[in-house]
Amino acid sequence: MNKRRILIADDELGSRESLRMILKDTYEVIPAENGTEALKAFSDQKIDAAILDIVMPDIDGIEVLRRLREEDPLLPVIMVTATQSVKTAVDAMKLGAFDYITKPYDVNEIKLVIEKAMQSRAVMNELTYLRSEVKRTYGFENIIGDSSVIRAVFDTIKKVKDTDSTVLISGESGTGKELIARAVHFSGARKDKPFIAVHCAAIPSTLLESELFGHEKGAFTGADQRKLGKFELADTGTIFLDEIGEMDPAIQAKMLRVLQEQEINRVGGTKPIKIDVRILAATNRDLKKAVQEGKFREDLYYRINVVPIQLPPLRERREDIPAIATFFFDKYKKELNSKVQGISPEAMKLLQGCDWPGNVRELENTIERLLALINHPLIQVEDLSFIAGEKGAETVSSPNTKEGVKFDEAKAQFEKDIILEALEKSNWVTSQAARILGTTRRILKYRMDQLGIKKEGKDQEETPAGK
Repeated sequence: MNKRRILIADDELGSRESLRMILKDTYEVIPAENGTEALKAFSDQKIDAAILDIVMPDIDGIEVLRRLREEDPLLPVIMVTATQSVKTAVDAMKLGAFDYITKPYDVNEIKLVIEKAMQSRAVMNELTYLRSEVKRTYGFENIIGDSSVIRAVFDTIKKVKDTDSTVLISGESGTGKELIARAVHFSGARKDKPFIAVHCAAIPSTLLESELFGHEKGAFTGADQRKLGKFELADTGTIFLDEIGEMDPAIQAKMLRVLQEQEINRVGGTKPIKIDVRILAATNRDLKKAVQEGKFREDLYYRINVVPIQLPPLRERREDIPAIATFFFDKYKKELNSKVQGISPEAMKLLQGCDWPGNVRELENTIERLLALINHPLIQVEDLSFIAGEKGAETVSSPNTKEGVKFDEAKAQFEKDIILEALEKSNWVTSQAARILGTTRRILKYRMDQLGIKKEGKDQEETPAGK
């Protein structure tokens, strides 16, 4: 394993040698007798940390620090100073130095400071990687599709991502409204700041105010300590209000004040709190109609609808379905370690012909289900019988079956039935049932867990105490 490199810049040979002897067993030491040599060494090879003497004849340590930080903002730099120039070392830390040590050297202190510096570098590298992964995952370039309607959405995101304009994202359930909101945030000027999502429909109205704005200790029964709300947690970043159309009228009025004044009041609080938060909202309702019916405040509607983004349902951009299906195929093939190699052209055509009432989310669930169940090289039309039935893609043009069962429920029930039938035929020996279904025992167990399939009385048989 290669040793990490430490650059040591000091015009005193004795000081350089002293540090080299202390560090040589753990690190590769790169010596430099002045600032010019230090900068050249940095440009010539990878350096993991630097130790700089503040006083050097040609370029002093403070200037070397400044240039190194320009080249690599994450590089941990430790300054070396005589006791009488500690103030200068403190000034160096304001410029980004990690720490400072004083002459004469304390061996244990030096080792501890450098170890902490290396740990800091590792943490910062990981943080940088995670941020890049978040950007890769949520950047607008990862929204899949090349239809004209999706290209129009891309154009809007590009125009508004670096502004603070409020955006209202509308569309049916499953069209990817939160993905669009994250794309706006993570590709914009606030990408390194918090992104806080609040699903308004999932929080009871009695709790939503406290969830959004926080509360003070003693504000109500059970409020035994102060709680920060989502707006404060999102300060300097973005808050995403999903299903804002479900918000109670009383909270709508408070939301209007937040937008107008850029301040909030905690429940039970007496002083307004200034915030700097960009607001993105989403709805699957027709808010303009809700305004006409008196169910949503008109003034709030116009405040949140500064930049509207309308997401089309999947049935209105069928040309994007192959690309989306392929994306989810690649994702779940890896996650499930599936041996399936692809989707046949006939099966893809069938997928493209479906109406997908659950939109992208339903297509994703379907691809995951297929990869979990089948164990032959290509997904074929017959594997999609739970979607198309006997009549082909035309039967999948409505969210409900003839019996009024929801589409997702009907598909899950079909899958459950064929698995149960195979289990009964094999006397609940899963390896035999998997062979009947043409899949593996691991994948069968995965789907059984997903669908809640469990042999009745199995626990009592396996656990005598339960009899």
